[in-house]
Amino acid sequence: MIVDAVPSMRRIASEVWKPLTALFVWDCAVTAAYYLLPFKAPSLPLTIFGSALALFLGFRSNSSYQRWWEGRVLWGAMINASRSLARSARNFLPDPEGRELKREIVRRQIAYVNALRCQLRRQPIGEDVTKFLREEDQGKALARVNPANGLLDSTGRRIDMARQEGWIDTIQQTQMEKVLVDIANAQGGMERLKNTPLPFQYRLLPVVFTHLFCILLPIGLVETLGLATPLGSTVAGLMFMAVLRIGDDLTDPFADSVHDVPLTAMCRTIEIDLLQSIGDPAPAPVEPVRGVLW
Repeated sequence: MIVDAVPSMRRIASEVWKPLTALFVWDCAVTAAYYLLPFKAPSLPLTIFGSALALFLGFRSNSSYQRWWEGRVLWGAMINASRSLARSARNFLPDPEGRELKREIVRRQIAYVNALRCQLRRQPIGEDVTKFLREEDQGKALARVNPANGLLDSTGRRIDMARQEGWIDTIQQTQMEKVLVDIANAQGGMERLKNTPLPFQYRLLPVVFTHLFCILLPIGLVETLGLATPLGSTVAGLMFMAVLRIGDDLTDPFADSVHDVPLTAMCRTIEIDLLQSIGDPAPAPVEPVRGVLW
């Protein structure tokens, strides 16, 4: 997620120079053809085309932003639920009998959120997950198709073990299970966003219409703008291309790009809060890198 108040001009240029160059070359070609060729192209109703395209792109961008914002809300719920689980484990499990189990539940939750982050970003599970698990506990949960869900299931089993040992009663177990349900619901929402792209029509038609409009734009403007057509048409076309790109950038909030939800930073927030809740040393928060918070 870009957090700089003023975006990097270098980053912007790296994203727009290719379509901008293509637009400018096409606009120059149309302008040269207008003055060199004997026939003239008919005028086009660009106002009608542009208005319809703007509504189409605006609706698509709003849909993409809603997906991005829902992803951020779900991770906010995950942060709160993780804190609630750690607080329940710390307060319900007795010392010294349940101290190790208390620590294990808290550390497994840290491993869980990091495993979920890796799943959503399609990254391999690494040391940031395994270091919070005992060696004998890494095999079964992480070998499942959904490792994060495996870790969550094993946390539920450990809560039931605490009830069987008499360290918590059924009411306390129910309260902790309710938190696990909230965590599972948040994970399900994230997986839905990741695995369900925008409908095909939302992805294809805006691209086709925007590129077609940019092709027709200098043809419709050259009679009015004359030699200024390359400049005016390129700027106007770039506006539509930018709105199209915004929709592409926000469609997947877990794409591990500069525009996605900062999962690494939020997992680090959970790690800090949960480790401090059991008295362990915690790492420093994740800092932005060149204006981007990952």
